[in-house]
Amino acid sequence: MTDTPSTGASSAPGPAADPVVITGTGLVTAGGIGVEATWRAVRAGRGTAAADPELADSPVPISCRPPSADAPVRQGWRLDRSTRYVLTAAREALLEARIEAFGPHPPDWDPARVAVVIGSAAGGISVLEAAHRRLLDRGPQALSPLTLTGHLPNLSAAGHLSLALGSTGPALHTSTACASGASAVVHAAQLLATGACDLAVAGGTDAMATALCSAAFARMGALSRRTAEPATASRPFDQDRDGFVLAEGAGVLVLERASHAAARGAPALAELAGHATTSDAHHPAAPDPAGRGLRTAIALALRAADTGPDEVGHVNAHGTGTPLNDRVEAAAIRDLFARTPPSVTSAKGVLGHTMGAAGAIEAVLTVRTLLTGTVPPTANHHRPGPDTAGIDLVTGHPRDDAPRLALSHSLGFGGHNTVLVLRR
Repeated sequence: MTDTPSTGASSAPGPAADPVVITGTGLVTAGGIGVEATWRAVRAGRGTAAADPELADSPVPISCRPPSADAPVRQGWRLDRSTRYVLTAAREALLEARIEAFGPHPPDWDPARVAVVIGSAAGGISVLEAAHRRLLDRGPQALSPLTLTGHLPNLSAAGHLSLALGSTGPALHTSTACASGASAVVHAAQLLATGACDLAVAGGTDAMATALCSAAFARMGALSRRTAEPATASRPFDQDRDGFVLAEGAGVLVLERASHAAARGAPALAELAGHATTSDAHHPAAPDPAGRGLRTAIALALRAADTGPDEVGHVNAHGTGTPLNDRVEAAAIRDLFARTPPSVTSAKGVLGHTMGAAGAIEAVLTVRTLLTGTVPPTANHHRPGPDTAGIDLVTGHPRDDAPRLALSHSLGFGGHNTVLVLRR
């Protein structure tokens, strides 16, 4: 393992007497509405990217866009897509946790003891883009009075969900780019550990398949240019990878202390055994080429879980399909787990890159791997390159496996690294 710096990193303090468990999960992705639909899609290992009419004038006119998600609230059509996604995913997650929170009656909980922590990279960006076009075309009087409440990141994510649930505990927004959803899970676990809440609804959402975001990412050179074959464009860890496919979606997890879940008779799907966050302090967009921040986050998260690398059976990788990310992440996995290589997969070959939602979506998929004993394949991986070889990447078909301990990696622009340790 690498040396662990004493600054620039945070992690859980160690295994808790009353561990944090996941009691519910919900997803909205290009694979479908709901966990089962998405799980079937990632198990099938076929990319969902397609030509996107909304991006017809973009330099890269493809995306991974979910089916239409009707928010389970009145006048949901007025909300940004990202808000509709997270409300839909939250409803599924709470139902699995045996809580009816969107019905005609208030849920059976103390609303002051419920926290909402949702991450996003861009907030209600489609609302903002539409409002800006209206301002330029028709002047300020054409703006909706709901422009800011639809766009502001705190409202488009945690705020509107807290309103829908009637929860009066902490309602927080995290924004660590592509690690935002995983960061939200970490913050929720910390709130539970300090006793600030009894139940937390945590996750991530983003809807950045917009003209502005697509063009900006294209100018950065971050997007795959395989527009003639969009379903095979996203190629995590492949020799021929050339960037990610922009995607939308949301992932939500319900977190509780184990004793609270047991008292309710709620299912403990998995334990959040440890977590850690670090910063690269290297570059606004590129990862540290030595992967020091990621390696430290892995070490800290394993320490927090009171375990070591030999116990890790599976890694759900960030795996964007960009040349730099995949090289750095593969090297970290190859080096840190050399004695007992874990199975590795990336869902982005199927679902594209959902930005601030990715960490939460992939945490849910990691829980599914632990529950089912199945590792989904990394789609569109055909040629391992010298810079990503040496890891046990699952490709082609799902693999029957029975990991008891798994990691979910999330990396974001700005050098954010978040690692979650999940235990069956």
